[in-house]
Amino acid sequence: MASICFYLHVHQPIRLKRFTFFDIGKDIDYFDKERNKLYLERIIEKSYLPTNKIILELIHKTDGRFKISFSITGTLLEQLEEYPHVIESFEKIIKTGCAELVGETYYHSLASIYSLKEFVAQIKLHEKKLKEIFGKKPKIFRNTELVYQNQIGKIVESLGYKAILAEGADKILEWRSPCFLYKAKDANIILLLKHYRLSDDIAFRFSNSSWSEWPLTPDKYISWVSQVQGDIVNIFMDYETFGEHQWKESGIFEFLEEFPIEALKRGIDFVLPSEAIKKFKPVADLDFPNYVSWADTERDLTAWIGNKMQQFALNELYSLEQAILATKDRNIIDAWRKLQTADHFYYMCTKWFADGDVHKYFNPYDSPYEAFIIFMNIINDIKQRLRGEAEMKKEEALRILSDFSDIFWCHDGKVFKNLYELRDGLKNMSNETYSYHANNEKNDFSNWVRDVIKDEKLANDLRKVKSKEEASQIVENRIKELEKKIRRSIL
Repeated sequence: MASICFYLHVHQPIRLKRFTFFDIGKDIDYFDKERNKLYLERIIEKSYLPTNKIILELIHKTDGRFKISFSITGTLLEQLEEYPHVIESFEKIIKTGCAELVGETYYHSLASIYSLKEFVAQIKLHEKKLKEIFGKKPKIFRNTELVYQNQIGKIVESLGYKAILAEGADKILEWRSPCFLYKAKDANIILLLKHYRLSDDIAFRFSNSSWSEWPLTPDKYISWVSQVQGDIVNIFMDYETFGEHQWKESGIFEFLEEFPIEALKRGIDFVLPSEAIKKFKPVADLDFPNYVSWADTERDLTAWIGNKMQQFALNELYSLEQAILATKDRNIIDAWRKLQTADHFYYMCTKWFADGDVHKYFNPYDSPYEAFIIFMNIINDIKQRLRGEAEMKKEEALRILSDFSDIFWCHDGKVFKNLYELRDGLKNMSNETYSYHANNEKNDFSNWVRDVIKDEKLANDLRKVKSKEEASQIVENRIKELEKKIRRSIL
């Protein structure tokens, strides 16, 4: 019989404040701490803690034969630092050796579509966070919302990952089955494909009383799994399925307690993703020429980039990348990255009908249009902050390059009143004059730059040089750097 690979995704975004046009430029925090706290504490009590308790009990009850994998986004881990008992409940599961942490993007972003450089940076940030909290480095990767395309496989493989989770979409598989391992096209990384029917039976249909198979019992469900022809059944879903998407009253926790026991009774084993790629061999290469995700009936990107609002917001956000990173300001960079979280664009989705209820889950907005307006107000505030930063840098650069009344009197009788004259003077002065001013005790050039020009960076560099040629070059490089800042601010 096919083995079960059971994977859960654990994530909560950091939701935005109702940031209005009149808040722009007022130095107001973008994120709604109170709303996030309210939502998170509800999910902790309704989902995370009871689910973790059941999972840990199942592992002990089955002597480690029940196994599970999960990924936890960096945005959620940051929020859970205020609730150490919740992190501890995950740690207890991981320490059994029957659970595997899966890597992903730290900020649950769509960077793999808009900026491969940022995509790689966020993967590394997530690895660092997992190492810091759990002492683990993941070998298996899942991209945000299972978004996958051939190029993503190559990049993830280059970072040392052995396998990647992806959606078993019919349009990709065609006549093939998701119940085998596949190799990524033009790469060696292994693909584990979600069995969306068996996954969605739990995640979306479990409490739907109009579903022809309702109620779903462990015995019925495992009878379906046992009929699968193949090596592996990948059952992937959100952690919040248990207790939040499907409420306690639906019987979802009893189902979680019982279906693994029923599977083991029938001789169906559980495997971790890293065990699966050792136990089974890929049967073929699989081509993902276009982006596929696990969202909605289309299994594509339309939940996040399907309308003009979403496309505009994303393009505006990622167009700021170079300017944001150039600030080297951790707070601005972190805020920009938190704005990349896919949920913000999901809330702008205008697809309703069959998928509409899913898009309303924990949505803090009255409409997609409100979500867009608030997001763009924040983007415009960031732009204003960047303009302010650029203006400050320009003013500082202009000041440093200006003439100073407190001039430098040189031993040979020459005087310097700005960096340009210092640069030229260093080039042309004698070694004797240079040595007189630059010896370790005096450091006249460095002291003048520090005390008069107030350029600590250049002053420190001048203290380290050994010759007038080197000193002149350092001043020249600093002048070019400052002139570049001025040009950037003008452009």
